[in-house]
Amino acid sequence: MVIGFDAKRAFKNKTGLGNYSRMLVGGVAGMYPDVECRLYSPSADGAFAKHFSGLGNVEVTTPAGMGRLFPHLWRSFVVSARLTCDGVDIFHGLSHELPHFIPKRVKKMVTMHDLIVWRYPHLYKLFDRSVYRAKMRHSCKIADIVVAASEQTKRDLQDFLHVPEQKIRVIYQSCDPMFWQPITEETKKEVLTRYKLPEHYIICVGTIERRKNQAAVVEALARLPEDFHLVIVGGHSTDYYNTVVETVRRFNAGHRVHILGKASFADFPALYANAEMSMYVSAFEGFGIPILESLCCDTPVITSNLSSMPEVGGDAALYVNPADIDDIVEKAMLLINDTELRKRLIINGQRQRQKFSTAEISRQMYNLYKEIQSS
Repeated sequence: MVIGFDAKRAFKNKTGLGNYSRMLVGGVAGMYPDVECRLYSPSADGAFAKHFSGLGNVEVTTPAGMGRLFPHLWRSFVVSARLTCDGVDIFHGLSHELPHFIPKRVKKMVTMHDLIVWRYPHLYKLFDRSVYRAKMRHSCKIADIVVAASEQTKRDLQDFLHVPEQKIRVIYQSCDPMFWQPITEETKKEVLTRYKLPEHYIICVGTIERRKNQAAVVEALARLPEDFHLVIVGGHSTDYYNTVVETVRRFNAGHRVHILGKASFADFPALYANAEMSMYVSAFEGFGIPILESLCCDTPVITSNLSSMPEVGGDAALYVNPADIDDIVEKAMLLINDTELRKRLIINGQRQRQKFSTAEISRQMYNLYKEIQSS
């Protein structure tokens, strides 16, 4: 079985879509040597160029000739012309997109992580919103199977794009393999020292944007014991960063809030593991990868009772209304004061996270590939 992948983000994206692409391709290729994986990407250099080098059943294709001058056109249109000669049986778009003119003999799959561009259109510029929506409509229309990253995304696919239920399969995602590895006390101490972090802190991971709701966490922090600090890990490209900074100033919390905009991804497991708790009180998510990362690091989680987040947290998290500061403070105080609750959540998390292991997700995806191939 030969599977082609739209692998642009596997090589270029450091966050969610890139992690998903690398996890899935690496997992399927590593566990199932009968699968030949052909990765199509406008470029295969950069930080993740060596990620697939140890897998003999992975082959990378990048544009040649004029395609190098127009990589976006190559990805959207030219790739399809290669699929037949490359013997591709299934083409899988890993991040909301499928190219045009895929040959009829090639089965088509696309993973849809979320439909935030429909739910929160004001977060996007008009041009970007129009392009993203057009690509997603096209991909869902031509796909034989649409993989939804959660039950929430499945509902949104039906509500916004009217994708037939029988065409949708829910397969969750995993997180980077490093989160599944033990973290030594030496590593934890070294990271704590290098980032000059206090002993007691709450960690909040995610791009600093309005939907992620970091300002609410800052406001809740102001009502928690003084020796608790907040570590926000995430880049920012919107005006909401200024809102967060203003909230820190308004509550006189500058000495207690640490914003690590350029933290190394390799340090994330230790940053989670050192934290007293993880807060992820987003207004909406298609999955919620920081919840799973927290569970993998045995860090108790407080997250929102909305969208997909309860799917990921299961019985291993405490849930809040993200718009209710009192609720956030109450749950945080529970974790601070109730050691038995902390222990129970950690034990539950060790069980809950197994639903999202790379091996389990790869197994489900491989079975789906076999089903599609034989249909």
